[in-house]
Amino acid sequence: MIEMIATSVKDAIEIEAGGAHRIELVSALSEGGLTPSYGLIQAVVKSVQIPVNVMIRPHSNNFVYTNDEIALMKKDIEIANELGAKGVVLGVLTEENVIDFKKLEFLLSVCEGLNVTFHRAIDETNVIHSVEKLSRYKQMTTILTSGSLLTPITKNTALIREMIAGAGHIDILLGGGLTLENTRDIKAQTGAQHFHFGSAVRTNGYVDHKKVRHLMDQFKEALSCGE
Repeated sequence: MIEMIATSVKDAIEIEAGGAHRIELVSALSEGGLTPSYGLIQAVVKSVQIPVNVMIRPHSNNFVYTNDEIALMKKDIEIANELGAKGVVLGVLTEENVIDFKKLEFLLSVCEGLNVTFHRAIDETNVIHSVEKLSRYKQMTTILTSGSLLTPITKNTALIREMIAGAGHIDILLGGGLTLENTRDIKAQTGAQHFHFGSAVRTNGYVDHKKVRHLMDQFKEALSCGE
């Protein structure tokens, strides 16, 4: 499964035209992705047929949220669901860089019918422990990770393999430092089946469907080699 980041309706249309499987819709990509406007969510969902997962992140300071911010995130999830999103992307930590399960459970309580991705906030935690804990939640469908924020994804393959082995029903989605050139080796070393791309398909900040198609074609070819 190949997911790509969109920040606009045009991005989403280009991603679908290029053959990718799913969209992660965000605003403020330079900040790592924040919650998009309701109008943008509605417009993107109406413009494409492939699934749209919406980032739920009210600020880029960190992944620690006040109760008021959690209430805002809850409302954003409810509205994204009403607007036709297939999933949401979120992550909640404590000041000690462990998952804040109390707040996470509060958010999951309004995620019925949605796919839920725990984003790269997990890379600030003890990832193996976090995956084991998250696998207990049936609502959690995906974890987006590069294995660690301290080292590049190419150095984290053993750790990622361990994450996949312990993830149970959860899909481990690799992203962050992923390129066409390193994907084949990463897949071979980890057994990963799910990949997330952002800048690799952009020109001057905008998604180009030709780049998406080229990446998808080359990606499939690279992954088929040696299998």
